Amino acid sequence: MDGDLNNLVPQVRRDILRMVHTVNSGHPGGSLGCVEFFVTLYKRVLKVDDNSDSNDMFILSNGHISPVYYSTLARSGYFKVEELDSFRKIDSRLQGHPTNHDNLPGINISSGSLGQGVSVGLGIALSKKLNNDDSLVYVLTGDGELQEGQNWEAFMFAAAKKVDNIIVTVDYNGQQIDGSTKDVLDIGDLKSKFESFGWKVLELENGNSLNEVYSKLSLAKENSKKGKPIVILMKTVMGNGVDFMMHTHEWHGKAPNDEQLNIALNQNPETLGDY
Repeated sequence: MDGDLNNLVPQVRRDILRMVHTVNSGHPGGSLGCVEFFVTLYKRVLKVDDNSDSNDMFILSNGHISPVYYSTLARSGYFKVEELDSFRKIDSRLQGHPTNHDNLPGINISSGSLGQGVSVGLGIALSKKLNNDDSLVYVLTGDGELQEGQNWEAFMFAAAKKVDNIIVTVDYNGQQIDGSTKDVLDIGDLKSKFESFGWKVLELENGNSLNEVYSKLSLAKENSKKGKPIVILMKTVMGNGVDFMMHTHEWHGKAPNDEQLNIALNQNPETLGDY
């Protein structure tokens, strides 16, 4: 992957840390773990043209990881980077969970009530089919979020109706707010479950590698519109890039203090991820 993306990844991580630190509120863990996905999706994969009526659309279902979403949007030119300083403040457009009532560019739905994003994505994908729009719908959801039953109704519907213009990615970090997904409510063998529901499953072993993320998203695009919805099981590390935040649920929704922020911002480059 080129140098621009290699440089952008740690910048987005710094944005995330500063945003949640400033207001002592937010969700750094999952945000840090999904940086490579967001950077790759917005810089290399999404087909978006202001002069076209046929554009890819992204839906963030696990809306609590809004810091990585906002940073990537700002760094991609959707709004000014300076607006990141307003994160979670009164009257800010950058709420803790994304909302679209303030016309924030790039935000397609309000999200944060977990389990709803796939259903919304399916509605959009069906609408595109009815309008002969050949663009794609991308959805990101969390693994703990799959404990919500609505997801499985949506997965069943998608396969039965052959909604093959949707690509769902599961952030498969094995952590949620109260502990590991295995301890809270084991979601079992996701690959076998999705296959039994009629989905084409792609496995992404290192979701913190720009090259691997790009390769798997490209493969998903190649396999779209062939009669089956596609899901990518993307293994990531919660808190990736900050050594004391990695591999633990404890930083799911906790902001670093002054000392922790300083340590995090001065991590060795090797800890910022595999580029």
